[in-house]
Amino acid sequence: MENKYFDEKDTLYDITEKYNESIELLVSIGFENIKDESQRKSMGRAITLVNALKMKNINIDDFTARLEEAVAEKEKEQKEISGLSLKDEKTVKIAGLLPCPIKIPLTERFEEFIEQNKEKMDFELEYEFKAASFGIDWLKDIIESDSANLLPDLFISAGFDMFFDKELFGKYKNQDLFKDITGIEKYNKDFENDYINLRDPDREYSMIAVVAAVFLVNKSELGDRPFPTSWKDLLNGDFENSISLPISDFDLFNSILLHIYNKFGEEGLVKLGRAFKSNMHPSEMVKSDRKPDKPVITIMPYFFTKMLTDKSPLTPVWPSDGAIISPIFMLSKTEKSKQLKPIVDFFASKAAGEIMSHEGRFPSVNPDVDNRLPEENKFMWVGWDFIKSHDISKLIVKCEQIFNDASDESKGGKA
Repeated sequence: MENKYFDEKDTLYDITEKYNESIELLVSIGFENIKDESQRKSMGRAITLVNALKMKNINIDDFTARLEEAVAEKEKEQKEISGLSLKDEKTVKIAGLLPCPIKIPLTERFEEFIEQNKEKMDFELEYEFKAASFGIDWLKDIIESDSANLLPDLFISAGFDMFFDKELFGKYKNQDLFKDITGIEKYNKDFENDYINLRDPDREYSMIAVVAAVFLVNKSELGDRPFPTSWKDLLNGDFENSISLPISDFDLFNSILLHIYNKFGEEGLVKLGRAFKSNMHPSEMVKSDRKPDKPVITIMPYFFTKMLTDKSPLTPVWPSDGAIISPIFMLSKTEKSKQLKPIVDFFASKAAGEIMSHEGRFPSVNPDVDNRLPEENKFMWVGWDFIKSHDISKLIVKCEQIFNDASDESKGGKA
């Protein structure tokens, strides 16, 4: 027997490879295991579709009609998307989450750049930048669609939460949609040297800057404990129920968890959970010495150290084993490289880098920017091998759970 969609020799695996729509159809008639990728490849290769239908007493003509309907509906959707793509072929769309301190100055400088160069751009430009504190929910509807055509052509976002979520971005990453077109061959000396290299070896992800996590130590609350100078010191047991963390700053907090896990393992997360005292916004942290129940140490973005006054008892500390970083990533679509190139060049430029580094204290990767950091100030970085060998989103959830359990247990024990 032969028809438009399969012949009697086609296996379940063959038909699901040809028509993704058939997976849902097969599940609906009792083949639940076909949803599992490994079982679809093993069991699915062992049985023909015709025999499978006979096992379930499903009429082949009925199944064919349902499959034809599903395929036709999918083709209709693809045509609609294709039409939308053609309509928007000359439109470049940009979406970004920018750290709050630099959102306004960087957006203003970008708008000046667009105004100065609009006559050279043979395309329409749509862009929307929101403060990082706004979160990624506003982008999820777009990201969760099944069409790469509906995605913005350029993304900018800090942290690991969005770009490394296999449910959100995984399906697009596998399509090789993105390419680093900054043209930067060597990052700033602060980020490409003997102990660190931030550049993606696969040249898919670009970075433009980082958010660095440092300490504030309240000497008046330190007591007889040794002055902490490293992440290792924070986890040595001397500071249980003594540390304020920026939990509401998801990008930075999740990056802290990942780096602690990578450097110190699950035990490091347990120790950090036990050390946790309170969640504060960084602007509160620099005033934490005024609180009645003061944290001994606060962990916060480097930017907020500039808010300290000479009279403050809080002492900023750049960790000797490296400031943990939350990278500010930039992803650009390969197919729009020509249109995106001048825009990517702007965000990767020295001018944009100096706004991030000098106004926001978010050190830039641009090699021509002076990040104004002492040579001994190093960064802690999980590394690309770690990132690409883990399901980062699931690992973040795991790390949060370990941290929360340890924190709850510690506070429960003290109650």
